[in-house]
Amino acid sequence: MFENLPDKITLIEVGPRDGFQFEKKIIPTDMKIEIISGLAEAGLRRIQVVSFVHPKIVPQMADAEEVLARLHKKEELNHVIFSGLVLNTKGAERAHLAGLRHIEVSISASDTHSRKNAGMSLEQAIDQGKEMISLAQTYHMRIRAGIQCAFGCVYEGKIPEERILQMAQVLISSGIDTLSIADTTGMANPLSITKLMEKLLPRTNGIPVVLHLHDTRGLGLANVMTGMMCGITHFDTALAGMGGCPFVTGAAGNIATEDTAYLMKSMNIETGIDLSKVANCSMQLEKFFKKQFPGKICRLPSED
Repeated sequence: MFENLPDKITLIEVGPRDGFQFEKKIIPTDMKIEIISGLAEAGLRRIQVVSFVHPKIVPQMADAEEVLARLHKKEELNHVIFSGLVLNTKGAERAHLAGLRHIEVSISASDTHSRKNAGMSLEQAIDQGKEMISLAQTYHMRIRAGIQCAFGCVYEGKIPEERILQMAQVLISSGIDTLSIADTTGMANPLSITKLMEKLLPRTNGIPVVLHLHDTRGLGLANVMTGMMCGITHFDTALAGMGGCPFVTGAAGNIATEDTAYLMKSMNIETGIDLSKVANCSMQLEKFFKKQFPGKICRLPSED
């Protein structure tokens, strides 16, 4: 049954962006640097650290430029790939000026969600996405393009697979380096992932595909297993299961980095991640926010 599982997978940490920006209590810049450094020390080599959005809309990301400037000064982090999310050309320009070499251009497959999240219709967002990609290419950036709400939308219900495939083709044809498929609303299940991946993967021309999964309905790790069996080896995760979407009612966090890494460890699949070090970062954040996040492994005694 599990003969198609890989020997190694890559976990891309998105907690410092997706997780942090969902919290109202502002995290001091010093603490952000400390957490990101701790995640890098834990073995995470790809970390999404900021989003370039209007500070009045997402105050948590108001220090994006400062965070990047301080990370770039830490020589011990030179081996880590830092990335940032951009939603428009102004954000892409800010990312370039901040010295960021890797960005994610993200577009929602739901017109309603797109209007709430980015202030643009689906058609406008696709056009803007192509402009962002073109601009980033002039700056010789590495570009990851994400399709949000790929498995459903709380406002519009099921999103037609053909729409996802057409959007993916537009993005791939634009010259992106990586394609991300996001279950923003946590509506994916093993069957829907299998059906979409069977149609999508043969059309990617070898471009790596990342699954960005949320655990809203408790199927996050089941969907990871399904993704691996379909051939996916890159997954977004967030320490402690932080995250969510402020424009999605009832949204839960991303699949937890520790929980996902533990699952891989139990199946002898390599991640290169030190569970206890990630857990320390998670517990530090729980203490700061004075609340418990959804992740489970971070609260268990180390088995190492």
